Amino acid sequence: MEVEAVHPGEPQPARGSVVRATALVALALMIMGVLYFAREILVPLALAVLLSFALAPLVRMMRDVGVPRVFSVLLAVVAAFTLLFVLGWLITAQVSELVRDLPQYQTTVQRKIASLKGATATSGALEQVSVFLNTVSAELETADERAPPAQSAPTADPKPVPVTVLEPSPGAFSTLAALLRPLIHPFAMTGIVIIFVIFILMQREDLRNRFIKLVGTRDLQKTTAAIDDAARRLSRLLLIQLAMNSMFGVVIGVGLWAIGIPIPILWGILSAVLRFVPYIGAFISAALPLALAAAVDPGWTMLAWTAALFFITEPIVGHFVEPLAYGRTTGLSPVAVVVAATFWTWLWGPIGLLLATPLTVCLVVLGRHVKGLSFLEVLLGDRPALSPPELFYQRALARDSVEMIGVAEQILKERSLSEYYDQIAVPGLRLAAEDAERGLVGDERSARIRETVEEVVDDLEVYDDIQPERTRTVDPEAEAAVESTADRAEVRVVAPDRLRPEWAGEAPVLAIGAENEIDHAAAIMLRQLVAKHGIGTRAEGPDALSARRIFQVGGRDTRVVCLIALSTTHEIQLRRSVRRVRRRLPGTEILLVTPGIANPGIAQAIGADANVSSFHEVLERVVAAAEAPEAAVPEPETPPAAELA
Repeated sequence: MEVEAVHPGEPQPARGSVVRATALVALALMIMGVLYFAREILVPLALAVLLSFALAPLVRMMRDVGVPRVFSVLLAVVAAFTLLFVLGWLITAQVSELVRDLPQYQTTVQRKIASLKGATATSGALEQVSVFLNTVSAELETADERAPPAQSAPTADPKPVPVTVLEPSPGAFSTLAALLRPLIHPFAMTGIVIIFVIFILMQREDLRNRFIKLVGTRDLQKTTAAIDDAARRLSRLLLIQLAMNSMFGVVIGVGLWAIGIPIPILWGILSAVLRFVPYIGAFISAALPLALAAAVDPGWTMLAWTAALFFITEPIVGHFVEPLAYGRTTGLSPVAVVVAATFWTWLWGPIGLLLATPLTVCLVVLGRHVKGLSFLEVLLGDRPALSPPELFYQRALARDSVEMIGVAEQILKERSLSEYYDQIAVPGLRLAAEDAERGLVGDERSARIRETVEEVVDDLEVYDDIQPERTRTVDPEAEAAVESTADRAEVRVVAPDRLRPEWAGEAPVLAIGAENEIDHAAAIMLRQLVAKHGIGTRAEGPDALSARRIFQVGGRDTRVVCLIALSTTHEIQLRRSVRRVRRRLPGTEILLVTPGIANPGIAQAIGADANVSSFHEVLERVVAAAEAPEAAVPEPETPPAAELA
């Protein structure tokens, strides 16, 4: 038996990762196989579950007014399927009327085709092509007619006598079976769906409890939250979709009636039903009314009005009405909707296309609440894949200051400048500092990050550190940032005449990056914030703490030194920096600023006066120290009353 030699220097394949990936692929293929081959059972079950979610609010309303569960379930199911059967009957009647009236439109269609041919013939190039094709076709037909018939060898055998096999006429039962056979499958599926819906609504709480027991009772809170979230999202999704699509169908039906299109009820119903198909359903529903408008009207006016009706109503409903109604109801990204529609149509056909969005919502909810399935929310959900601090760091690495400024401006419509720095920018820089600790970000890249941040800070100079008036945020990244930011009191701006005399210098506050260029980038942000509150400040990099430059740091007007450290792992270096500042500026207050890191004992360990964990705290301390008390501000002299007279 040969033994393969393993060399220590060669990278070994991650066999565990390969096995896990293979197992996941095999599991996915197995699930798709089950979905495909068991579709005869799963499709009615999926329809029943979705209908039960849509009818659950109606059942709950009837139970709240005292109707027993059995009667409320039966009334809801009967009402729903009666509505479906009435719509089916209306569609059948309208289609029959359309088929009966089609011969009336034949003359109009022929005239329009002739006019289109005449218009085509007026084009010189198209006319020459048409003449050429007609000539070639005529020559081919003439050659076929002139070809001599094939000579057949003489034979003495007589010609065969054709034999016709006649089947006996079908009986009454055979005819009835042939008529009922195409209807058996739809009626059987409808009956199965009705039975499933009734039992699901009757046993709703029991089924929920069994599902919780099946998933696991170790975390009842999380499991219950997942089920409630799924039920709420699906119920709202289905009801809002039904309301929006019904409104769309009514508008289309009334509009087509006003235009003069025949059987507008049919087109309104089809528009409402087909709009459940994402993105393309509304355009599919416009095809037949447009064709009918062209067949009915000898001119082109009716066709133009019909096209305008569809291509104006759909964008209004899709881009203005639905976003206001849905909000964050579905939680799906547009790409996920398209992919889901393609996938479920491939598996289950047209019914899969109608069920694509609700089924994908279920998957996103599972991904949100089940840790092992979190990749589903990342792939299909509408939440940003990266958090706002991660996006800030990623774009700083890419030196994409333009996009960073765009996102910052969206957030600053909702939050103050200090909140943006504390909640997004500084946590993003802290991610960079952690990578620098691991050796993943070198000095050169740290310098590029600092330069990019400096560009962003410079462009945000036009914003004051005040709380703006709240509006509804549309940008998803900004919305995620606003959700993660807590309200807090504003720090007032100190007027020049309200400053203490010792704080009226050019730069009484000095912000210094403690260790690297990433800390320097945070110091640049703090310099801007302190200056926004009426106090002069200056920012320096870690090179200012070197033995060569420490004697150039600060001056007589320096009152507070903010030593900014996004990482507190190097206490020895921080202690050395504090000692150098003490020797250079004795009596000056030294604040160790560690944004997002609360460590009260570190200030005493390194010899600093205090430790603060946010820029907001720095602003509160500095403003409180710099602002003169009310009694110290001289009141303007009031001239005597006689002089005023």
